[in-house]
Amino acid sequence: MTTTPRWRALTHHHLFWPVAVLVVLLLVNIPFTPDFFSIKMTDGHLYGSLVSIVLFGSPLILVAVGMTLVIATGGIDLSVGAVVAITGALTCAHLSEQADQNALSGVFTALAIGLAAAVVCGLWNGFLVARMGIQPIIATLIIMVAGRGVAQLITDGQIITVSSEPYKLIGGGYWLTLPFSIFVVLAVVAVTALLTRRTALGLLVESVGGNAEASRLVGIRSRRIKIMVYVFCALCAGIAGLMISSNTSAADGNNAGLWIELDAILAVVIGGTALTGGRFSIGGTVVGALVIQTLTTTIYTIGVPTQTNLVFKAAVVIVVCLMQSPKFRAKVFGAKRAAQQPPAPAAPADTAPTADAAPKLEVS
Repeated sequence: MTTTPRWRALTHHHLFWPVAVLVVLLLVNIPFTPDFFSIKMTDGHLYGSLVSIVLFGSPLILVAVGMTLVIATGGIDLSVGAVVAITGALTCAHLSEQADQNALSGVFTALAIGLAAAVVCGLWNGFLVARMGIQPIIATLIIMVAGRGVAQLITDGQIITVSSEPYKLIGGGYWLTLPFSIFVVLAVVAVTALLTRRTALGLLVESVGGNAEASRLVGIRSRRIKIMVYVFCALCAGIAGLMISSNTSAADGNNAGLWIELDAILAVVIGGTALTGGRFSIGGTVVGALVIQTLTTTIYTIGVPTQTNLVFKAAVVIVVCLMQSPKFRAKVFGAKRAAQQPPAPAAPADTAPTADAAPKLEVS
């Protein structure tokens, strides 16, 4: 195999362009922050820009992984941001009422309450989509709108602060020199990849996303699969809500997880999963989430004005999506290669016809 076919096969891999953009974004930071790739050990903890990207991108990775399975079934979940707010509000509200906020029993109870609320939200979304036949964008829009109000009611419109070291560990603590949230993300991603790629579950999800009615006719419980993925997505959002609230030791029902659903959808698309459903890529979603978080870090590093950072972010996302499009690459790079190739030599005009040439048929 020559170099050109190998390079062509590499560029056609679904992870090539997301990884390439991620590398470019990381390299862009070097002129502005020369020690961008340096990692230092301080008080037994690792610190550095790369560690911070993974740390602050952990909630987005979790939400995006759950969103991947929902999109793989042909759905969408716009309620994950509200679920993040509800989970953090319930957990911190329960912790704030404890006499000893460092007691493990109280912390575990608060975590169970918050995650149980997330599961209920997922069951509600799955019920509306799978059982009632409501369009996913409408069904999940209900909690997206009402969920913020519920979180505000839980917090009474205030920011609830807590002082719990065990709870702080989830999103702001360290373990084995690394942020504890990284291990949580690794565990969730590993379990998801194991269940969807080493068992038949992933194939069932893809078949439901490809054609839910055909899947039902061959014996696949497509409704149960849909409910399951919405519950899983809400559970991932709930864990992300715990990370965000524990990192700040506070619950903000109005701003926690605000617009994270849009970043999660972008991460899924950048990772190569089609919004039409069917095949999906957990690894691509993780890379896509890292691209979004690295882009956010790069915006602040190079000093892009705050009022234009969303425009800059949108422009980069558009470039990534275009580079992933086979039609766009064929039109741009295919036309460029065609222009570089020399024209084929024309056949001589006075060439005599051969004996095997077919006679011309004249029609009067």
